[in-house]
Amino acid sequence: MDAHAHFASLARYNVWATARLLKAVETVSEPDYRRDVGLFFKSIHGTLNHLLVGEHMLWFRRFAEGVSPKVALDLEAEHDRDRLAQALKNGAAHWGPLMASWPAERFDGKLDYTTMKGVPVSLPFGSTLAHVFNHGTHHRGQITAALTALGHAGPELDFAYLLHEESTAEKPA
Repeated sequence: MDAHAHFASLARYNVWATARLLKAVETVSEPDYRRDVGLFFKSIHGTLNHLLVGEHMLWFRRFAEGVSPKVALDLEAEHDRDRLAQALKNGAAHWGPLMASWPAERFDGKLDYTTMKGVPVSLPFGSTLAHVFNHGTHHRGQITAALTALGHAGPELDFAYLLHEESTAEKPA
């Protein structure tokens, strides 16, 4: 599989998993949604905000523009849970078109950006992009565990499940 196809799959997974997770989170009461359930960013709300800041406000800008906005990773970027959910869905949807705009050799190159402190950084492009998607998967998994601990059904977020779902949908009935 070439880099475009590989990262296009990760972008599809990101959109799919984000939508499934947010659908499961809709059933959580407001007190449980904001309760400290032992996640690194304490609550489901805090961890979803971290995903918004990390994936979309920080890393997306680094890949798209080569800059690091001055944002803290524990920032509560959006207090309202409905607006937060919509911002996460919109953010996830932006990765695929951005990656499709890159030439194939870009994935083997470097990601050059300037940190919040003005320091230039050069990282392996493809490995760093994979890290961003792995990071989001990690936090979605934490939220799924928190849902289970709170007595809610956790959504199936496994990449293999998505591929199975896609292959089943493509077969004629």
